[in-house]
Amino acid sequence: MATQTLTQQNFDEIITGNDVVLVDFWADWCGPCKSFAPTYETSSEKHTDVVYGKVDTEAEQGLAAAANIQSIPTIMAFREGVLVFAQPGALPAAALEDLVTQVKGLDMDEVRKQIAEQQESSPAE
Repeated sequence: MATQTLTQQNFDEIITGNDVVLVDFWADWCGPCKSFAPTYETSSEKHTDVVYGKVDTEAEQGLAAAANIQSIPTIMAFREGVLVFAQPGALPAAALEDLVTQVKGLDMDEVRKQIAEQQESSPAE
């Protein structure tokens, strides 16, 4: 499956409507983004059960701001609509492969339990 362009209009629908979604926040002027693109594309062809999205931070500044993007490229991984990974920097192919494997293998009941426990222990603002 090729990568999909994510926009303000389709972002939430794609994140919540798919089991595993990876998102690459990038910009056309970003050298590391351009060098990471073929690695990301190759991974998308290998893992057809994962949605690979790309957000052009120049065209989607509101979306980049909402995601608190500080530097690009930034990779985010969502599983069942839950953000489970976010890291700036281009990943080597092996690290991206490892990330996909780990996200697919997550016990989402356990992840939700941990999130609930964190929310209960943090003071309300």
